[in-house]
Amino acid sequence: MRVISAEGEQLGVMPTEQALTAAREADLDLVEVAPNERPPVCRIMDFGKFKYQQQQKKKKHKTHQMRIKEIRVRPKTGDHDIEVKVNHAREFLLHKDKVVVSVVFRGRELAHKEEGQRVIRQVISSLEDVGKLEAPPSEQGKRIVCTLSPK
Repeated sequence: MRVISAEGEQLGVMPTEQALTAAREADLDLVEVAPNERPPVCRIMDFGKFKYQQQQKKKKHKTHQMRIKEIRVRPKTGDHDIEVKVNHAREFLLHKDKVVVSVVFRGRELAHKEEGQRVIRQVISSLEDVGKLEAPPSEQGKRIVCTLSPK
C-alpha cells in the first residue's frame, strides 16, 4: 500500500505491517483514504481528530430550512400577554423563521375591527428591529393577518 505521513509526505509503497509499525511509532492511526486505487492509499493521522473535522464541515454546510410560525392574538388580549407572544415571535425571527401574526375575532368583536388593527400595529411596531413586513395587514373573514420575515 502507498503510505502518506502525518505531515503529508509520501513514504512510498510498503507492506501493511511496516505501515502499521510506522503509525504506531508516530502514536497515530493508519487510515485507508483511497481503497479503490492500485495500490490502496493509506495515511498516518489522528483518526478521532479527522472524524471531528469531518463533522464540523458537515455542520457548517447545513442550511437552515425556513419555517412559518404563527402567533394568534384577540382584540381583547392583555398587554402583557401580547408582550409574551411578541417575545416568542422575536425568537422565531432571530432563528430565521417567518412569522404570521393573526388577530382573530369572535362573536361581537367583529364590530370593533379598529381594536384588532391597533393590536396588529402594536405587534408590528415592536418587531420592527428584527423583522420586516412582508405582507401588510389584510382582513380575511374573521381575522386580520400579516406576515413578517427576518431582516
